[in-house]
Amino acid sequence: MDIRIGVTDNPREINLDLAADTNREEVKASVRAAVDGSSDALWFTDDKGREVVVPSSRIAYVEIGPDGDNNPIGFG
Repeated sequence: MDIRIGVTDNPREINLDLAADTNREEVKASVRAAVDGSSDALWFTDDKGREVVVPSSRIAYVEIGPDGDNNPIGFG
């Protein structure tokens, strides 16, 4: 699953690839808690084990990509 996070006062996005078995509803719940102020920060661990945190007050937007591999290589 691909996640893109826009951060206020920063022209670059944070792009993350999450593990294929990541629960989409849990991701949405984490984002919702960060945006509505229930959580101070948004934490993610990417598919390589790196942890990324964004303070809730700095989140401009979060884009959650589709599940699975939508860009297969080869001929279909």
